[in-house]
Amino acid sequence: MGTLYLVRHGQASFGADNYDVLSELGHRQALRLGQYLRERGVQFEASLTGTLERQRQTHAGICQGLGQGLQALEQSALNEYDSHALIAAIHPEPLARPDTPELYRHHFRLLRQALQAWIAGQIAPRGMPSFEQWSAGIRAALDHVRQNHQGAVLLVSSGGPIATAVGQIIDASPTSWIELNLRIRNASITQFEFNPKRHSLLTYNTLPHLDGPAYEDWISYT
Repeated sequence: MGTLYLVRHGQASFGADNYDVLSELGHRQALRLGQYLRERGVQFEASLTGTLERQRQTHAGICQGLGQGLQALEQSALNEYDSHALIAAIHPEPLARPDTPELYRHHFRLLRQALQAWIAGQIAPRGMPSFEQWSAGIRAALDHVRQNHQGAVLLVSSGGPIATAVGQIIDASPTSWIELNLRIRNASITQFEFNPKRHSLLTYNTLPHLDGPAYEDWISYT
């Protein structure tokens, strides 16, 4: 029986010109997670990431804290959906930078609506596959783990792919998938147990490495 650790990237640079880099907090979250895993004696036999910079940086921070050099297998199927393309498909007018609480809430209201339309096949966001095609890529990544590994495997990705993987395992409805996606915290751990035949959900969206008063302000969602 193997264990797959699905980790969402650390805090990225939401609202900045380039979202796809970790913030200073995001780097600390990744390093701390690696340190926690080292303290628990976790040793990975393999790792996978997407090709986004925030995912690569998170993987590097985990490896630094873990003290284990891992050469990640990069798979574009583990990249996040394009939230800008999704929102543009239902709201073509440019959005103001989400630098106030109301604009932040407005951004995520639109994202929720766009995700619902994408899942239902009602929109085709520019440059994106269909939801069915996207989900199939994530399923293939999970199949790769089952077919090639038996021990502990690290997978660093984003909220959308991790929520999709969980939804596939528990047979969640599309609406439930959106809720799973939007609640995943930065640098959180979701664990699957796996054997050659199947994956089983063990834990979801946990932050054991940030437990305690010293890390109260390290918890983030974007």
